[in-house]
Amino acid sequence: MVQKFVKKEIEALREALRYHNHRYYVLDDPEIPDAEYDRMMQQLLTLEAENPKLITPDSPTRRVGAPPLEMFQSVRHELPMLSLANGFNDEEIREFDRKIQRMLGIKGPVEYVGEPKMDGLAIEIRYENGSLVRGATRGDGTSGEDVTANIRTIKAIPLRLREDAGTIPARLHVRGEVFMPLAGFKRLNQERERAGNPAFSNPRNAAAGSLRQLDSHVTAARPLDVYFYGVGIVAGLTFTSHWDILKTLPKFGLKTNPYAKLCLGVEAAITYFHDLLKIRDDFPYEMDGVVIKVNDLKLQKQLGEVSRSPRWAIAYKFPASQEMTRIEDIIVQVGRTGILTPVAVMKPVVVEGATVSRATLHNQDEIERKDIRVGDWVIVQRAGGVIPEVVRVILSKRTPESRPFVFPKKCPVCASPVVRLPGEASHRCMGISCPAQLKARLRHFVAKRAMAIDGLGQKLVNQMVDKGIVKNFSDIYHLTRETIAGLDRMGETSARNLLDEIEKSKRTTFARFLYALGIPLVGEHLAQVLADHYGCFDALVKTDESSLLEINEIGPQVAQSVQTFLATPENLETIQRLFEAGVHYEETSKNEAPLSGEVFVFTGTLPGMARDEAKQIVEKLGATTANQVSRKITCVVAGEKAGSKLQKARALGLKILTPEAFKAIIEEKV
Repeated sequence: MVQKFVKKEIEALREALRYHNHRYYVLDDPEIPDAEYDRMMQQLLTLEAENPKLITPDSPTRRVGAPPLEMFQSVRHELPMLSLANGFNDEEIREFDRKIQRMLGIKGPVEYVGEPKMDGLAIEIRYENGSLVRGATRGDGTSGEDVTANIRTIKAIPLRLREDAGTIPARLHVRGEVFMPLAGFKRLNQERERAGNPAFSNPRNAAAGSLRQLDSHVTAARPLDVYFYGVGIVAGLTFTSHWDILKTLPKFGLKTNPYAKLCLGVEAAITYFHDLLKIRDDFPYEMDGVVIKVNDLKLQKQLGEVSRSPRWAIAYKFPASQEMTRIEDIIVQVGRTGILTPVAVMKPVVVEGATVSRATLHNQDEIERKDIRVGDWVIVQRAGGVIPEVVRVILSKRTPESRPFVFPKKCPVCASPVVRLPGEASHRCMGISCPAQLKARLRHFVAKRAMAIDGLGQKLVNQMVDKGIVKNFSDIYHLTRETIAGLDRMGETSARNLLDEIEKSKRTTFARFLYALGIPLVGEHLAQVLADHYGCFDALVKTDESSLLEINEIGPQVAQSVQTFLATPENLETIQRLFEAGVHYEETSKNEAPLSGEVFVFTGTLPGMARDEAKQIVEKLGATTANQVSRKITCVVAGEKAGSKLQKARALGLKILTPEAFKAIIEEKV
């Protein structure tokens, strides 16, 4: 009964590995991360070792990869291109070393060579009398695909060997890894997205897809690179060690990885691995581990190989950068600025040594682009080695129970309306007193350019919110000396001074008041525009979106944001409580202001006056300010070292004021 169960398990593993081999090697569209494939292969190897009678010639453990693509001519490798056995921790590498010593009958340190394990596509290039005659992919290890025309387009590969190493060998079959640098990968995907084509999921897929193009012109346009790591058939040249190979190939113009290192003993090789792991994210290309090889070629020959890999080399894999897991739920978090962020709650999985159970999904567009649903199996990774993210959905594992995610219409924290403004990717909570964003809103409300409550800094705001003393803006104006004095580092004098500042802040301007409210997309300038146009809050609250759109500088995004903010009952209630607490401003009409209708641009340095100060002065007098010169500008104030704005103003024939003339106008209007 047990034997029957084991046989069934072995067959299931073989079928799964064949399926994933096809997707990886033939379709260039892997469905699972490499770490998951490695685990499945290791499990099958273990079961077959324990049950040798169940081993069959067609098992994935008896050969490398899958047959080559039919669209290319098949090329047989004169020496097989074998894959490597994997190690996943220091002890497995030490056991590899112990086996080497036992098989060779030696004691003491073995000399190894460590090399970065590139995440690209393995190739073999044949040179005859120094000329490139054929390039082939590794394929199944015995036969590959003839990609000579594409190989010739890669500038890092010489069409003819250089003679710096001396006599060029009559035959040289050199092996390497074609890869795509990260910067080139990013540019390529940007170009594809602009052209409406799907982006490549990772640099390895991009490199493989580029090298397997039927049209070599396409390959030539792709940012491919190569590092060579070994040789096959060699005639007319003798090597004594692997290090000798790595040092000789560059003399022929064949690049080898500069991070390769000679290591005396296994501990030196392990140290090399951990040194590269620390700086892995700083490399300009992806690598998934290091390859550790016995350096002496005679010892390599003596050790030989097993059916799947050489005994003299091992790949020490980095902790998995991608893993497979399932999305159990999608929740929404509210940030300090009111932005709603969808977060995937996942079955915990270890990625690069850290347990990951949540990953940001950014926004609705990102969810729809990747077609992420609750219940889906997905590939996750730690972006930059830190932030978990969902890379893609495994569509073949999707079940009928999976369900699309829909953004809530109300904030999950305060139940205020949630809106997505035109042209924005994010959804926002419009609640002025939302607990999730209260601290950030309060810090903005009391800031110097808003209500200007000096002494009410970040630490004090945090204390007041944490202790439940302040739950909305209006609570600030109901603070008592006793309440404030009970806070950390607040004595009687400090409390009295703060209350004086709070009392002084009650008298403000309509523009400052609007800016202090923190209406999304309404900064200082637009707050002034709205204040100038409406003059008072009652007039503003009675307006509608179409009326807002008639105002110069107010677009659809701002209009909808203002309208939604003012249509939220909780916001109006808080504002009313502010008025009841004594907050007030002088109602003005833009048409009554001395500089009504004027639009100022400031450029250069104004003697004795900061540019921001000058802007505030003219805005208080009814003018508006802008940052760029256009025909709508009525006055350009040009100070010392005025640049291109002054030149453009002259070209447009605009009114230009010197700092002295500007000050004279201000003194006259005040």
